Amino acid sequence: MDQQALKEQVAEAALERVAARHNDRLLLGIGTGTTAECFIRTLPAIRSRIEATVASSERSAALLRELGLPVMDLNSVGPLDVYVDGADEANAQLALIKGGGAALTREKIVAAASEEFICIADASKRVGVLGVFPLPVEVIPMARSHVARALAQLGGQPVWREETITDNGNLILDVHGLHISDPVDTETRINQMAGVVCNGLFANRPADVLLLGTSAGVEVVSGSALS
Repeated sequence: MDQQALKEQVAEAALERVAARHNDRLLLGIGTGTTAECFIRTLPAIRSRIEATVASSERSAALLRELGLPVMDLNSVGPLDVYVDGADEANAQLALIKGGGAALTREKIVAAASEEFICIADASKRVGVLGVFPLPVEVIPMARSHVARALAQLGGQPVWREETITDNGNLILDVHGLHISDPVDTETRINQMAGVVCNGLFANRPADVLLLGTSAGVEVVSGSALS
C-alpha cells in the first residue's frame, strides 16, 4: 500500500471517529498538510452536522471553502469539539513534531482550543525518540540570527527555511540533529527564547489518540501504548 493510500485510510478512520461523537452539531479544528487535506476531503459526508470549522492555515481554509464547508475564526466559535491533523513524528507519549508545512503556531492554538486531538499519520512517523525530523521553530524576522545562536547552544543545527513566510508573517528555522529525550522540557525552553513565536514540539499538549496507517489496517494508539 503506497503512502497516499495510507493517508486516505487514516483520514477515513478519523472521519468515522468524529462522526461517532454524540454532538448534534460539530465544531471542528482542521490541520494543515497532505494528510489533513485527505481528511478535509472526507468531510462533505457529514456536512449536515458541521456547524463550523476552524482551519490552522489559509491553505486548509481555502480547501474547506472550496468544498462548501463553513470556515470561521476561532474567536467567533470558542472551544472546539475535536482537532484532526497529521504529524511529522510521534513518540510513545504521543508527543509530536509538527510544522513541516510551516503552520505550527496556528496548529498549536487550534489544538489547545479543542477537547480532543486526533493525530493521523502513516506508520513511518512512529519514532522512539523525537528529533530525526528537523524541529521547526517560528521566529520573528529580526530575531532570526539571535534565535539561531540560542538553538545551536542546545546542540542543534538551525537552518533558515528561506523563501518561506508563515501565515503570521514570520520565518522558520529548522533545527537538525536534536535528540529530544524530554520533549516537554525542550518545548518549554525553546518557547522561552526571546524572538521565538512557537516551536513544533507538541508535548505540553500532545495528541489524545494516534491513528496510524499500516499495510494491515489502521492502528489506534493512545498514550503509552505506543512502543
